[in-house]
Amino acid sequence: MNKYLQRTKNNVWIGLAIGILIPGVLLIAAWYIIHHQNLKKVDLLYIACIAVNAYAMQVYFRLNREQVGRGILSATFLWAFVFFFYKVA
Repeated sequence: MNKYLQRTKNNVWIGLAIGILIPGVLLIAAWYIIHHQNLKKVDLLYIACIAVNAYAMQVYFRLNREQVGRGILSATFLWAFVFFFYKVA
């Protein structure tokens, strides 16, 4: 898997796509679980889905793919704003 990650182009847009897609898929799975299991503590599950970006960002920074890491960081802020507006509304 390390070879596959090293072949990734060092581009902010690729990082932004990775940072949006990974939590997006996890949030869809979390939404499905929450609505079919009637869970009450949903905020922690949503935050955990977004926190996966921190691990992905760390992996790409270790591989010297700073632009991809910056894209993932930008996507993390976007997801944080979405979560904030979800909580306010």
